[in-house]
Amino acid sequence: MSDRPTAGLPDQSGRTWVITGANSGLGAEIARAAAAAGADVTLACRNLDKAERVAGRIGASARVAHLDLADLGSVRDFAAGVEPFDVLVNNAGVMALPHRRTADGFEMQMGTNHLGHFALTGLLLPRVRERIVIMSSLAQNWGRIHADDLNWERRRYNRWAAYGDSKLANTVFGRELARRLTQSGSPVRAVLAHPGYTSTGLMGQSETPVDYLMKAGAMLRVGQPAAQGALPALFAATADVPNGSYWGPNRVLRGTPSRARYRAAADDQRVRDRLWSASEELTGVTFDV
Repeated sequence: MSDRPTAGLPDQSGRTWVITGANSGLGAEIARAAAAAGADVTLACRNLDKAERVAGRIGASARVAHLDLADLGSVRDFAAGVEPFDVLVNNAGVMALPHRRTADGFEMQMGTNHLGHFALTGLLLPRVRERIVIMSSLAQNWGRIHADDLNWERRRYNRWAAYGDSKLANTVFGRELARRLTQSGSPVRAVLAHPGYTSTGLMGQSETPVDYLMKAGAMLRVGQPAAQGALPALFAATADVPNGSYWGPNRVLRGTPSRARYRAAADDQRVRDRLWSASEELTGVTFDV
């Protein structure tokens, strides 16, 4: 995928991937493509019935394991059963939900999209051999990091602002993880990606007027199918790209993988440090980097 990312992945024979949220949409396409290139894939999912159907279509190289990122107990149970592997793809997510709380009392979007993945990555890091891919979103462009109120306890809740905050947190976390990996001399790389405007099951479920815009976008084919939206993450997972780099569609909303722009906040060390400290405190997970 170095110069023609749509032509297929490099040979993944003998390598193992763990992909969160692989029961549908982008995660399912990432799992399918990795397995088609020869990898063994673990579909780490909350909905086991859907995950089993995806695994059945992939074949013997796919296995399913239960993971609910909105429950740190589930995250720890999953991590305890994982053997050393090559690629972790932090793909699972929720979008624009009504105000809800995780099993641990976190705001659901921050808890699932960022804090769950933060804890998972920290617990699995000693067993990752090569690459961590963190899926962000164009929504990071309207997010803010309120490190002293990640869980919307002092602010009036807004579902779209909460989603943007969680995706900016993904970007900030990925950039800081890459810095710490480099500083510690680790061979593991943390690389970020976003899928542009991709039609998945997340779209049109917010119960707000934005749903109509998303449906219109899908009808007018402004976006792209999930198989195309998965390409930046697949590129980030397999190409020889810099640690901490960010990849998305070359035409922003759709297209083939190219370097993408992210918010300046993701390179503000004060923002990074405050988010990292708050995430450690909330999850109880620290990183060995």
